[in-house]
Amino acid sequence: MLRSLPVVTCMTESALLPWTVLMPVKVLARAKSRLAVLAGQRRRELALALASDTVSAVAACPEVARVLVVTSDAVAGPRLAALGAHVVGGEPTGATAGLNAALHYGASVAASRWPGGGIAALAADLPALRPAELGRALRAACLTGTSAFVPDAAGVGTTMYACLPGAAFRPMFGGASRTRHASSGAVELSLDGVPGLRRDVDTPEDLRAAIMLGAGFRTTALAGELLADA
Repeated sequence: MLRSLPVVTCMTESALLPWTVLMPVKVLARAKSRLAVLAGQRRRELALALASDTVSAVAACPEVARVLVVTSDAVAGPRLAALGAHVVGGEPTGATAGLNAALHYGASVAASRWPGGGIAALAADLPALRPAELGRALRAACLTGTSAFVPDAAGVGTTMYACLPGAAFRPMFGGASRTRHASSGAVELSLDGVPGLRRDVDTPEDLRAAIMLGAGFRTTALAGELLADA
Protein backbone atom coordinates (compact mmCIF):
# COMPACT_ATOMS: atom_id res chain seq x y z
CA MET A 1 0.00 0.00 0.00
CA LEU A 2 1.09 3.56 -0.62
CA ARG A 3 2.21 5.55 2.35
CA SER A 4 0.22 8.38 3.98
CA LEU A 5 2.18 11.57 4.52
CA PRO A 6 1.56 14.30 7.09
CA VAL A 7 0.17 17.58 5.87
CA VAL A 8 3.08 20.01 5.59
CA THR A 9 2.94 23.58 4.34
CA CYS A 10 4.66 23.66 0.96
CA MET A 11 7.20 26.44 1.36
CA THR A 12 10.24 25.04 -0.43
CA GLU A 13 10.88 22.61 -3.25
CA SER A 14 11.89 19.97 -0.74
CA ALA A 15 8.85 20.37 1.51
CA LEU A 16 6.41 17.47 1.64
CA LEU A 17 2.75 17.75 0.78
CA PRO A 18 0.55 14.65 0.56
CA TRP A 19 -0.56 14.38 -3.06
CA THR A 20 -3.45 12.34 -4.35
CA VAL A 21 -2.91 11.62 -8.04
CA LEU A 22 -6.11 11.11 -10.03
CA MET A 23 -6.00 8.95 -13.13
CA PRO A 24 -9.08 8.57 -15.34
CA VAL A 25 -9.12 5.27 -17.23
CA LYS A 26 -11.61 4.89 -20.03
CA VAL A 27 -13.51 1.62 -20.53
CA LEU A 28 -10.97 -0.45 -22.44
CA ALA A 29 -13.33 -1.34 -25.27
CA ARG A 30 -13.51 2.34 -26.19
CA ALA A 31 -9.96 3.34 -25.32
CA LYS A 32 -7.14 4.38 -27.65
CA SER A 33 -9.08 4.23 -30.92
CA ARG A 34 -6.20 5.83 -32.84
CA LEU A 35 -4.00 2.88 -31.91
CA ALA A 36 -6.38 0.40 -33.57
CA VAL A 37 -4.40 0.62 -36.80
CA LEU A 38 -1.44 -0.87 -34.94
CA ALA A 39 -2.97 -2.92 -32.15
CA GLY A 40 -6.10 -4.26 -33.83
CA GLN A 41 -7.86 -6.73 -31.52
CA ARG A 42 -5.17 -6.14 -28.88
CA ARG A 43 -6.08 -2.49 -28.42
CA ARG A 44 -7.68 -3.17 -25.02
CA GLU A 45 -4.57 -5.01 -23.90
CA LEU A 46 -2.39 -2.09 -24.99
CA ALA A 47 -4.57 0.48 -23.24
CA LEU A 48 -4.33 -1.52 -20.02
CA ALA A 49 -0.56 -1.87 -20.37
CA LEU A 50 -0.21 1.90 -20.76
CA ALA A 51 -2.33 2.55 -17.67
CA SER A 52 -0.59 -0.15 -15.64
CA ASP A 53 2.88 1.19 -16.35
CA THR A 54 1.69 4.70 -15.50
CA VAL A 55 0.16 3.60 -12.20
CA SER A 56 3.34 1.71 -11.29
CA ALA A 57 5.48 4.80 -11.86
CA VAL A 58 3.12 7.05 -9.90
CA ALA A 59 2.94 4.60 -6.99
CA ALA A 60 6.75 4.61 -6.78
CA CYS A 61 6.95 8.40 -6.51
CA PRO A 62 7.83 9.47 -2.91
CA GLU A 63 5.79 12.67 -3.22
CA VAL A 64 2.60 10.70 -3.91
CA ALA A 65 0.52 9.56 -0.96
CA ARG A 66 -1.95 7.62 -3.09
CA VAL A 67 -3.19 6.95 -6.63
CA LEU A 68 -6.93 7.23 -7.22
CA VAL A 69 -8.12 5.65 -10.47
CA VAL A 70 -11.51 6.65 -11.79
CA THR A 71 -12.90 3.90 -14.02
CA SER A 72 -15.89 1.65 -14.50
CA ASP A 73 -14.02 -0.95 -16.51
CA ALA A 74 -14.43 -4.39 -14.96
CA VAL A 75 -10.94 -5.52 -16.00
CA ALA A 76 -8.91 -2.35 -15.54
CA GLY A 77 -10.24 -1.62 -12.05
CA PRO A 78 -9.04 -4.81 -10.35
CA ARG A 79 -5.77 -4.88 -12.30
CA LEU A 80 -4.86 -1.34 -11.28
CA ALA A 81 -6.02 -1.92 -7.71
CA ALA A 82 -3.57 -4.83 -7.54
CA LEU A 83 -0.81 -2.34 -8.35
CA GLY A 84 -1.73 -0.27 -5.31
CA ALA A 85 -4.30 2.16 -6.72
CA HIS A 86 -7.54 3.09 -5.01
CA VAL A 87 -10.32 2.61 -7.56
CA VAL A 88 -13.67 4.38 -7.73
CA GLY A 89 -16.35 3.85 -10.34
CA GLY A 90 -16.79 6.43 -13.04
CA GLU A 91 -16.71 6.55 -16.81
CA PRO A 92 -14.25 8.94 -18.41
CA THR A 93 -15.70 9.09 -21.91
CA GLY A 94 -12.71 10.75 -23.52
CA ALA A 95 -14.74 13.81 -24.50
CA THR A 96 -13.73 16.97 -22.69
CA ALA A 97 -16.88 17.14 -20.56
CA GLY A 98 -16.85 13.46 -19.61
CA LEU A 99 -13.16 13.31 -18.79
CA ASN A 100 -13.21 16.45 -16.70
CA ALA A 101 -16.43 15.39 -14.99
CA ALA A 102 -14.70 12.14 -13.99
CA LEU A 103 -11.79 14.13 -12.58
CA HIS A 104 -14.13 16.37 -10.59
CA TYR A 105 -15.76 13.26 -9.17
CA GLY A 106 -12.38 11.82 -8.26
CA ALA A 107 -11.36 15.10 -6.65
CA SER A 108 -14.52 15.12 -4.54
CA VAL A 109 -13.76 11.59 -3.35
CA ALA A 110 -10.18 12.56 -2.51
CA ALA A 111 -11.24 15.69 -0.64
CA SER A 112 -13.71 13.65 1.42
CA ARG A 113 -11.41 10.74 2.24
CA TRP A 114 -8.08 12.53 2.51
CA PRO A 115 -8.62 16.25 3.19
CA GLY A 116 -5.79 18.74 3.34
CA GLY A 117 -3.58 17.44 0.55
CA GLY A 118 -2.82 18.40 -3.00
CA ILE A 119 -4.73 16.88 -5.91
CA ALA A 120 -3.10 16.19 -9.26
CA ALA A 121 -4.85 14.91 -12.37
CA LEU A 122 -2.60 12.80 -14.58
CA ALA A 123 -3.05 11.24 -18.00
CA ALA A 124 -3.24 7.45 -17.82
CA ASP A 125 -1.12 6.89 -20.92
CA LEU A 126 2.38 7.88 -19.80
CA PRO A 127 4.25 4.55 -20.01
CA ALA A 128 7.70 6.18 -20.04
CA LEU A 129 7.02 8.21 -16.89
CA ARG A 130 9.74 8.10 -14.23
CA PRO A 131 8.83 8.58 -10.55
CA ALA A 132 11.49 11.27 -10.24
CA GLU A 133 9.93 13.24 -13.10
CA LEU A 134 6.55 13.28 -11.42
CA GLY A 135 8.11 14.17 -8.07
CA ARG A 136 9.94 17.09 -9.62
CA ALA A 137 6.75 18.38 -11.23
CA LEU A 138 4.76 18.09 -8.00
CA ARG A 139 7.44 19.95 -6.05
CA ALA A 140 7.47 22.67 -8.68
CA ALA A 141 3.68 22.88 -8.52
CA CYS A 142 3.96 23.27 -4.78
CA LEU A 143 6.02 26.42 -5.24
CA THR A 144 3.34 28.13 -7.33
CA GLY A 145 0.92 28.42 -4.41
CA THR A 146 -2.05 27.71 -6.69
CA SER A 147 -2.70 25.35 -9.61
CA ALA A 148 -0.18 24.32 -12.24
CA PHE A 149 0.08 22.12 -15.31
CA VAL A 150 2.55 20.34 -17.54
CA PRO A 151 2.00 20.51 -21.32
CA ASP A 152 2.33 17.42 -23.48
CA ALA A 153 5.22 16.78 -25.86
CA ALA A 154 3.32 18.33 -28.75
CA GLY A 155 2.80 21.55 -26.78
CA VAL A 156 -0.95 21.43 -27.38
CA GLY A 157 -2.48 19.32 -24.65
CA THR A 158 -1.84 18.67 -20.96
CA THR A 159 -0.51 15.61 -19.18
CA MET A 160 -0.64 16.82 -15.57
CA TYR A 161 -2.77 19.37 -13.75
CA ALA A 162 -2.01 19.92 -10.06
CA CYS A 163 -3.96 21.91 -7.52
CA LEU A 164 -2.84 22.93 -4.04
CA PRO A 165 -5.18 22.90 -1.02
CA GLY A 166 -7.46 25.92 -1.10
CA ALA A 167 -7.14 26.49 -4.84
CA ALA A 168 -10.05 25.80 -7.18
CA PHE A 169 -9.76 22.46 -8.98
CA ARG A 170 -10.57 23.25 -12.61
CA PRO A 171 -9.20 20.60 -14.99
CA MET A 172 -9.72 21.40 -18.66
CA PHE A 173 -8.34 18.32 -20.41
CA GLY A 174 -9.13 17.50 -24.00
CA GLY A 175 -7.84 18.95 -27.27
CA ALA A 176 -5.93 22.22 -26.93
CA SER A 177 -6.00 22.12 -23.13
CA ARG A 178 -2.65 23.86 -22.72
CA THR A 179 -4.21 27.16 -23.78
CA ARG A 180 -7.31 26.63 -21.65
CA HIS A 181 -5.33 25.78 -18.53
CA ALA A 182 -3.11 28.82 -19.01
CA SER A 183 -6.13 31.06 -19.55
CA SER A 184 -7.70 29.75 -16.36
CA GLY A 185 -4.79 31.13 -14.32
CA ALA A 186 -2.94 27.85 -13.81
CA VAL A 187 0.84 28.17 -13.95
CA GLU A 188 2.59 26.35 -16.76
CA LEU A 189 5.57 24.39 -15.47
CA SER A 190 8.41 24.74 -17.96
CA LEU A 191 10.57 21.83 -16.85
CA ASP A 192 13.49 20.33 -18.71
CA GLY A 193 14.36 16.68 -18.31
CA VAL A 194 10.84 15.28 -17.88
CA PRO A 195 10.24 13.65 -21.28
CA GLY A 196 8.32 10.70 -19.85
CA LEU A 197 5.89 13.00 -18.07
CA ARG A 198 5.15 14.82 -21.31
CA ARG A 199 4.92 11.79 -23.61
CA ASP A 200 1.34 10.61 -23.72
CA VAL A 201 0.45 7.91 -26.22
CA ASP A 202 -2.40 8.35 -28.67
CA THR A 203 -0.86 7.22 -31.98
CA PRO A 204 1.61 4.59 -33.17
CA GLU A 205 4.20 7.35 -33.53
CA ASP A 206 3.66 8.33 -29.89
CA LEU A 207 4.11 4.71 -28.86
CA ARG A 208 7.39 4.44 -30.74
CA ALA A 209 8.59 7.65 -29.08
CA ALA A 210 7.66 6.30 -25.63
CA ILE A 211 9.56 3.08 -26.31
CA MET A 212 12.61 5.10 -27.33
CA LEU A 213 12.42 6.95 -24.00
CA GLY A 214 12.20 3.67 -22.10
CA ALA A 215 8.63 2.62 -21.38
CA GLY A 216 7.51 0.30 -18.60
CA PHE A 217 7.92 -3.42 -19.09
CA ARG A 218 4.27 -4.13 -19.93
CA THR A 219 4.10 -1.55 -22.70
CA THR A 220 7.57 -2.45 -23.98
CA ALA A 221 6.79 -6.15 -24.25
CA LEU A 222 3.47 -5.68 -26.01
CA ALA A 223 4.72 -2.91 -28.28
CA GLY A 224 7.62 -5.12 -29.32
CA GLU A 225 5.16 -7.70 -30.60
CA LEU A 226 2.88 -5.17 -32.28
CA LEU A 227 5.63 -3.17 -33.94
CA ALA A 228 7.34 -6.33 -35.16
CA ASP A 229 4.15 -7.25 -37.02
CA ALA A 230 3.56 -3.75 -38.37
